[in-house]
Amino acid sequence: MEDSCDIAIIGAGMAGASLAASLVGSGVGRGAGQGADEPSVVLLEAEDAPGYHATGRSAAFWEETYGGPEIFPLTAASGPFLRDGGFLTQRGVLYIGRQRDKGAIDAFIGQFRALGARIERLGRDRLATLVPGLRPEWVLGTWSEACADIDVAALHAHFLAEARAGGARLRTRARLVAARREAGEWRLALADGETVRARVIVNAAGAWADEVARMAGARPIGIAPLRRTVVQLRCQPPAPADLPLVLDIGGTFYFKPENGRLWLSPHDETPSPACDAAPDEIDVALAVERLEQAVDWNVEAVERKWAGLRSFAPDRAPVYGFDPRVPGFFWCAGQGGFGIQTSPAAADMAASMLLGRDPVGPGRGVDPAPFSAARF
Repeated sequence: MEDSCDIAIIGAGMAGASLAASLVGSGVGRGAGQGADEPSVVLLEAEDAPGYHATGRSAAFWEETYGGPEIFPLTAASGPFLRDGGFLTQRGVLYIGRQRDKGAIDAFIGQFRALGARIERLGRDRLATLVPGLRPEWVLGTWSEACADIDVAALHAHFLAEARAGGARLRTRARLVAARREAGEWRLALADGETVRARVIVNAAGAWADEVARMAGARPIGIAPLRRTVVQLRCQPPAPADLPLVLDIGGTFYFKPENGRLWLSPHDETPSPACDAAPDEIDVALAVERLEQAVDWNVEAVERKWAGLRSFAPDRAPVYGFDPRVPGFFWCAGQGGFGIQTSPAAADMAASMLLGRDPVGPGRGVDPAPFSAARF
């Protein structure tokens, strides 16, 4: 059996789903029943269901400074869409440090205030109020009330529904095994023996992005999958429901409450092959150890543990745009740990690059140049 479309998106996680939704909002994806001259979109997902890997394993927060200054424009531009759509629940974020971290705290405040972030400097008394049981050596901090939890499942489902409503087709268990370009179009071979013909392919394959590039004859960028561990703890006293997201300014842990439990990460970035990631017991133990260095709570049980792969380009900025050497090959990869919180603006920006038009939604005003695939 052979399917055909104008644009085939490899991967239906948050990156692929949000891009498909943005494309159909511009007319792309309305091919079925809308006239032969209108383009169409197919999402090719290797797993049984979309969102199985990085999307389904996120710590689920929107934090405007997370990812660094290069990511800030995409995160800030995505905020109104996420708030207006009901995908955010107010949380607030607290970065904490010891006296030796004063330089890092000062640099953090100066850097992000210059970009427009509203950040308040805190001392020990306020820190102790916001985080009961915080150990006395943690004396410096910053506070921003803008941070919020993201309903990742609802956001992903929204993008998939928007894509389907516009005519985009989702195919699961559709793992790409080969890609060949001939006579101005791609012929994509799937693991089940079926083929798809497409004018353009979009590489939204996450940890598998370089593998997809090789199949298509494109030069791999060096998208590196890094394992990130999260554990769910039962603590005594229980994690307060109004506890903010708390991050070490030195990048060694973060935690936040979740339904009476605590979600905690050691902020690990362990190189990994592209795979169905699983947590390492050493990283679980390290997470608990770092929490105990920050607060005097008693950890009663590790109730759940999981890991996901965050994929980074060499310069840690995401990659959007047509490959400079391979016609019809478009990159939508390297979203790291900020792909969900930036997805509305990033998808709109990427759709505009793909279609050769100005952004029409959250991506308006975001400069695409720092994210161009041509920079490599």
